[in-house]
Amino acid sequence: MSLHTVPRLLRIISVSARYRLDLLLDWNKLPPPLHWLLRLSPLRLLPEPPDSRGVRIRESLQDLGPIFIKFGQMLSTRRDLLPPDIADELAKLQDEVPPFDQTRARTIVEESLGKPVDELFAAFDAEPLASASIAQIHTARLHSGLDVVVKVVRPDIETVITQDIALLLVMANWMQRYLPDGKRLRPVEVVEDYKHTIFDELDMQREAANTSLLRRNFLGSDMLYIPEIHWDYTRRNVLVMERIDGIPVSDIEAIRAQGIDMKLLAERGVEIFFTQVFRDNFFHADMHPGNIFISREHPQQPQYIAIDCAIMGSLSDFDRYYLARNLIAIFDRDYRQVAQLHVECGWVPPQTRVQDFEAAMRSTCEPVFEKPLAELSFGQLLLYLFQTARRFDMEIQPSLVLLQKTLLAIEGLGREVYPELDLWQTAKPFLDNWMKERYAPTGVMEQLRQQLPQWLEQLPQLPELVMGNLHKGSDMNKLVSLQQTQLEHLTRDQLTQHKSRRNLRLALIAIAGAVLLAKPALAQQLAQLPTASWLLFALALVLALRS
Repeated sequence: MSLHTVPRLLRIISVSARYRLDLLLDWNKLPPPLHWLLRLSPLRLLPEPPDSRGVRIRESLQDLGPIFIKFGQMLSTRRDLLPPDIADELAKLQDEVPPFDQTRARTIVEESLGKPVDELFAAFDAEPLASASIAQIHTARLHSGLDVVVKVVRPDIETVITQDIALLLVMANWMQRYLPDGKRLRPVEVVEDYKHTIFDELDMQREAANTSLLRRNFLGSDMLYIPEIHWDYTRRNVLVMERIDGIPVSDIEAIRAQGIDMKLLAERGVEIFFTQVFRDNFFHADMHPGNIFISREHPQQPQYIAIDCAIMGSLSDFDRYYLARNLIAIFDRDYRQVAQLHVECGWVPPQTRVQDFEAAMRSTCEPVFEKPLAELSFGQLLLYLFQTARRFDMEIQPSLVLLQKTLLAIEGLGREVYPELDLWQTAKPFLDNWMKERYAPTGVMEQLRQQLPQWLEQLPQLPELVMGNLHKGSDMNKLVSLQQTQLEHLTRDQLTQHKSRRNLRLALIAIAGAVLLAKPALAQQLAQLPTASWLLFALALVLALRS
């Protein structure tokens, strides 16, 4: 730990003491010095705050600043790990950060793009439109007359993140060792995931590339619009894109006032999510209300607008296929199929008893299905399934966690827009059609067409690969034959050694008999030994002959 992090660590200790986070630790698991340090610490004089543990953790993260707030936001999505009371409180964290100096923002833009702001833009608003922990947004106008937004990464933020991540890792190691549920919560793994995510968010070119791909996937769609990236003005710490004009999805009253079909709007949100996952295998994984808007045009054919594509998700073809089959089996309440699929695809260990897993799934799902359709939460059900599977040593992959988090967000937004939303009715036909299209003759031919260039590229190497494998097989046979020969030699040597030891023992017994016959006085002395001695002598003789 560097000297630069010491003041930050003292700040963390101070905040932890104020909210008595030490009371969340299992003191009995602490090393004796630390245990007694806490016992004798002045902390014991501080009263325990009246708030719940979730509130205390949330408020302590808020006091520690933007990086810890963003960590809390990410942590709130790991409902497969956190108790519900803590996850619910962390979900309330708001990433509201004061803007940095206007002059500094202009300097970053000019240094990155190599020209003065006045040459780059016809107009540039020095007052930021929005400010968050990683970057802030300014409005501007290009010389062509197009209105754009300029996203500028905070100065020196990478250094701050590096220091705070180092401290979070130290704290995660302590939690893993000393919290009652430390190992189950896997805090070190969570911090490592957060580190990769937040450093990816620092790269504006990566976000711009994600935005361009998502825009291309939905180009011409009447369901989703993605703003255009202006690549000539985009660098690693500056992003310039089209400025959109939409209604925030959280402003339900304004959406209704626009005359938008709320039922269709909610259903389209679900369809957009499943299209991204199963058709494109590239989905927006940060779908909180601040990133989603509704177009003011075509109210009877409502269109979403999405921004901030820093965090995107994708699944392997293997996982997508098994996920679709799992979801269909869940819709059909076929728990046996769900259990078998989890074993088949390797999400749970192969030795898992399918009938036990099936029973656990049934006990998890049946209470959920007893609710009215309008109250069923598909995202919550998926969460319950992940939690159940964890009991059978299922390792949740980061991509599946992103999927679950996004589905929960989409479903929550859909229910907010249209409380009677039946996600099941919208999703199941989509999944059925996707499976049919993928494995219909036309779908199979399309997959063959995509794979054909790779197969043709490898075709000239096929004879060499076949001969190589034949040689390897021959070499393997020779190796096996050699090992068998060595094993036979070893077995013969062991038999020879066994015979030699047995002959030696018989020779020693014969010599002892000869001595007794030659010395009658010695035989008479032995005859006077107690019965117990003879029994022990007989036992020793039997063991010697059998070994």
